[in-house]
Amino acid sequence: MMKAYPLKLTTPLATHIFGGQRIKQQLGKAGLPDTRVAETWEISDVDGMIASVTNGELAGTSLRELTERYPDEMVAPGWRGPHFPLLSKFIDGTGMLPVHLHANDPLAQQLEQQPNGKTEAWHILWAAPDATCLLGVRDGVDNAQLKAALLAEDYDAVMYRVPVKAGDTFYVPGGMLHSFGPDTLIYEIEQTSNIQQHAMPWKMEDGSRLTQEEWEKNIDALLQELRPELRCTPQAGLTLKEADLIRIFCCAGPYFALERWQFSQPQRFSFNSARILSNLGEPFTVEANGVSVNVGRAESLLLPAALDEVTLRDNGEVLIGYVPDLAADVLQPLQQAGYSEQEIAALGDIHQTMR
Repeated sequence: MMKAYPLKLTTPLATHIFGGQRIKQQLGKAGLPDTRVAETWEISDVDGMIASVTNGELAGTSLRELTERYPDEMVAPGWRGPHFPLLSKFIDGTGMLPVHLHANDPLAQQLEQQPNGKTEAWHILWAAPDATCLLGVRDGVDNAQLKAALLAEDYDAVMYRVPVKAGDTFYVPGGMLHSFGPDTLIYEIEQTSNIQQHAMPWKMEDGSRLTQEEWEKNIDALLQELRPELRCTPQAGLTLKEADLIRIFCCAGPYFALERWQFSQPQRFSFNSARILSNLGEPFTVEANGVSVNVGRAESLLLPAALDEVTLRDNGEVLIGYVPDLAADVLQPLQQAGYSEQEIAALGDIHQTMR
């Protein structure tokens, strides 16, 4: 048996060319270098970026090892999978991210020999007044036109440009062409995967140029995984208000749901599958199973399924990510609050459950 308690993890860093200093300066995250940081991988079981526990008796154990040894206690009763199912990151889009996509499950399995693809969602924490993202392929654009535009780096000719503002959430299914930045700061929750195909003539890691042949090969691979029919509109979220808790449902689908909570009194809540908790405000304390853990600014915790119940003290603002039981966790509370099926469906991909 694993002793369940709130887990603090190491946060692997990506220093890609588009990053800056916003995660440290604007979010106040401690322990970051003074150099460029594009992404902090808050909870990660991705090969090469696997986090390890830093607190308590499991300190030094990797998330991969815990997930393999204790799938029921870590993730959810009866759950089985090659790795922890959720990946979460803070991403600094000081510069523009590459125009890219991630395969969906069937294409990841077929073309990349991966167990799953990568559907993701972006929750916008900050954006400059004129910030935008590129999202999806315009109607009527075929692959030949798309390839020509990508080689000309004329993205607006073939993609939709959408305004980005703080508080919005974008649910981006696997296979959707996208980019955001410059001047954005986001929290991303997604399937555990690091696959991607991108359309830029440079390497994301250091900005070095690709040869024409490499560039075209990348675009051809991207076109194989593209789902041009996909559309996404930013959502402000659906709010449930209680006396001392504002609970916003940001997005929901079969792979993950994300909620944003603002609370002014201690909140005790129970759950039966793992929760990722990321702090957006002042430090606060999480208590569970006799263990008390302080959560600093822009710091994340993993709450194993076996905890059953935790208390958040005494006030704060957090993001809570999880693999939902869509009917019980999302549909029922929102329907009871009077939201329509249409409003709930706009949160992401929940149509299968509603039929």
